[in-house]
This record gives sequence, C-alpha cells and structure tokens, in this order.
Amino acid sequence: MDFIRNQLEELGMSGPSIGYLSNIIMIIFIAVISILANVIAKRVVLKTVHRIVSNNRFKWGHIVVQKNLFQKLSHLVPAIIIYYSAYIFSPYQAIIEKSAMTYMIVIMITVLNALLNVFDDIYRTYEVSKIRPIKSYIQVAKIVLFIIGGIIVISSLIGQNPLIILSGLGALSAVLMQDSILGLVAGVQLSSNDMVRVGDWIEMPKYNADGDVIDITLNTVKVMNFDKTITMIPSYALISDSFRNWRGMQVSGGRRIKRSIYIDISSIRFCTEEMVAEFEKIHYLTDYVTAKLDEINAYNMEHHINTESTVNGRQLTNVGVFREYIHQYLRNHPKIHKDMTLIVRQLAPEDRGLPLEIYAFSNDIAWGVYESVQADIFDHIFAVASTFGLRAFQNPTGHDIVQLKEDKQYSREY
Repeated sequence: MDFIRNQLEELGMSGPSIGYLSNIIMIIFIAVISILANVIAKRVVLKTVHRIVSNNRFKWGHIVVQKNLFQKLSHLVPAIIIYYSAYIFSPYQAIIEKSAMTYMIVIMITVLNALLNVFDDIYRTYEVSKIRPIKSYIQVAKIVLFIIGGIIVISSLIGQNPLIILSGLGALSAVLMQDSILGLVAGVQLSSNDMVRVGDWIEMPKYNADGDVIDITLNTVKVMNFDKTITMIPSYALISDSFRNWRGMQVSGGRRIKRSIYIDISSIRFCTEEMVAEFEKIHYLTDYVTAKLDEINAYNMEHHINTESTVNGRQLTNVGVFREYIHQYLRNHPKIHKDMTLIVRQLAPEDRGLPLEIYAFSNDIAWGVYESVQADIFDHIFAVASTFGLRAFQNPTGHDIVQLKEDKQYSREY
C-alpha cells in the first residue's frame, strides 16, 4: 500500500484522492490475484488431480470427479487470499475477515456435503449396500452438518460463542426434527432387523404400494409400483404398520401357485370298466390305475365284499383318478419346482361345486413366466376334465338360458 502511495505522489497526486485511488488499485490487485489463483487451481491443479484420480483402477476415483469435490474445494483459494489481505484495509479489517471466514465456512460445508455424497455413492457400488443401506445415516449426518455449519456462520457474524446459540436452538431443533428422529429410529430398526432392502418387492395396501423398493432415505421409502407409479411411504410406517415383503419368494427361486378348479358335483361318479380301460391308456395313470385296482380288489376279497353293487366296498371314482392325474401331470411339468410343496387337494364343497386346489411352485419367479405357466396348467386341466367324465362348474349364463328356452320350444313342437 505504501509503495502505491509513493508512486501516486511521484505522479503529482496529493490529498484524499491518493487514499481513495490507492485503495481502489489495491482492491483490483487483490481481485486479480484471487482470480489468477482460482484459475490456476482449477485449470492446473484440478486437471492434474482429476487425471490422477480418473486413471486410478478404483471406481471411487470417477465418483469423486463426478461430484466435483476438488472443484468445490478450489473456491477456498481466493477466500484465503482475501482473508490474509484484510489487514491492508485496517478500518474494514474485521468486516472483511468475517465475510471471508463466513464464505470459507460455507465452502467447507458444501465440500463436506459433497464428500458425504461421494461416500454414499462409493458404498452403493458394493452389494452390501442393498442389504445395509446407509442413505438415512448420510442424511442425518448432513442435517447435523448444516445445523452446526449454520450455527458457526451465525456466531462468526455476530461474534458470539457457538455453544450459546446451540443451547438456544436445542429444544426448537428437537421439535422441528421430530420426523427425522422417527425416520432415524425406523431406519436403524429396518436395517438391523433386515426388514427391507433396495430391490425388495413389498406390498402395503394402506399406502397403495405394490412394487419394488428403489430408494430408502431418512424419512421415506420410495416404491416403484408395477404400473410405474411411485409411492412414498414414511419410514416409520414400515415399523408401526404391517407390510408384505416378497424377498423370501425371490430368494427361494419358486413362486407359489394356489388356485382351484370347481367340479360340478353332479358329474362325480364311480368308474366303470370302460372308463378304467380308457384311464389305463393315459401315460401318467397307467401304473396308478393298475396298482389301485389290485389294492381295491385285494381289499374287497379280503373282506368278502359283494361287488355286484358299486356301493359296497371300495371303488375308483372319476374325481379321485382326476386328482391323481393332475398330481402326476404337475410332477412331470418342466416348469414346476420339484423340491417344493406340491399338493392337489379337495377343499370343503361349496355352492359352486367341489374345489380341487392346486398348491405348487413354479421354478421361475419372473412375473410373466409365472403367469404363463399357471395359465398353461389350467388350460390343460379344463381341457382334460371331460375325459374323466367331469364338468367344471359355471354359473348359468345368458347363453344357457337361451338354450334352455330353445330346448323347451323344440320339445313342444315334437
């Protein structure tokens, strides 16, 4: 500053104008130095650092570059220059130092925020992130960072101890952060109990959620439904309310088929010799029918059963043979999981007929494949039911009523 004043005096200037002009020249000089330092930091230092990091074999190097971590850090250079140049302007030194310090604190907050994002993205590259997501903890750390940073900035501007401001905001922050606290507690419970992960298929009718979890944050769990809509569920709701997680099905490799065909009870009867002869021609039933007839004949002979009446003793029924056929058909089906439960059972008769329930698991959990397998199975079952003399129950339709009228009219005419 003295050098500039001397040069101005040699040029013939005097009085207050020398002070004003020297200050302006010094400000321009400091600004130029700050701009040059920032340019050098960005174009030379940052490019070198980015080149080193990008050529690193670890994935985190690219993440650091994408998050502009070092670029944010480079903004500290001009602030440091201005801070240490404040003494030149002694009347305004305190204001300049406070402003520069505030700016540096804000820059450090943004750098630490970017660092947390880098850490989260690096963690997501590992498979463990799907089992133990840490995004909620990162968000808590950010909240704490911004609160502490804001308190330090305010205390720096007003010249007060940060602890005084922190004690005053303690009760208020507890009220304002109620949802965040609940979310943090819920996140800890969800993570420690392994209740839900990113990628899980969950179903929560209360919130119209039925799809895959795509993100778990401090306050919400984001679910992409199968109709491509997004549902946001409060994290604590997964603790307080019930939901269904289909991860067990996905991990097991089998998807349950549980559906019934309703048999018209009036079509159920004992098997005649002609029916038995036809059943013996069916590949899946040849051994069963032969073994079952030997067993029944042996029983009836042992107990001296009069077989002239089909009511006496034991007899084959068409519904029993049909049930065994479905069981053998499923056992030989290439898309049915052989190591999981496979049952074909009768349920209690209803007004719709006798339910024959298929309880099995497909060996492909993909939704489209599963539905196709299930449809193919029941297509076949409905088609072969008549072979066993059975009718699938169906409530009367308009076509049935019209047919009944036509039959009555035909019988009257002839």
